[in-house]
Amino acid sequence: MPRKNFTYYLKYFISHFEEIMLFIILSVLVTLAFVNVITRYFIKYSLAFTEEIEVNFFVWLTMFGAALAFKRKAHLGVSFIVKALPRGAQKFFLIFSTVLTVAVFAILFYYSIWHVKNEIDLNIRTMALNIPEWIYIAGVPFGSLLIIFRVIETAVKSYKEL
Repeated sequence: MPRKNFTYYLKYFISHFEEIMLFIILSVLVTLAFVNVITRYFIKYSLAFTEEIEVNFFVWLTMFGAALAFKRKAHLGVSFIVKALPRGAQKFFLIFSTVLTVAVFAILFYYSIWHVKNEIDLNIRTMALNIPEWIYIAGVPFGSLLIIFRVIETAVKSYKEL
């Protein structure tokens, strides 16, 4: 069996980035929730900081999950109607939906960058862990860019298949 080089692992990481990040984030969330339940049951003491991490990691989890769904073409759609249309109309609706989706996430990216900038400028810190709030909020612009990339990637593949 040939030895796999760095390029192989890099390509694997890039093509499975969402799955890897979702696995890591979900593992952290489950571990924190489990540890919190155990400490609450046995020690009668709740770890308050875990709630802060769990709630804010859901932002990252949602964005990575949405990007993965776009990558796998798993979002709800009206494909049964579009597939009944002639090939030219299918291409039009593919381009139209791609432009619309990219526009929505570009707007989300713009306003979330503005939000992150405000968090940095105001030096807002979290209550429990006293870390910068923008670290949690950064999941929205990062996820928006990832979603835009995956939407365009999927649209190009779909366009070639038509």
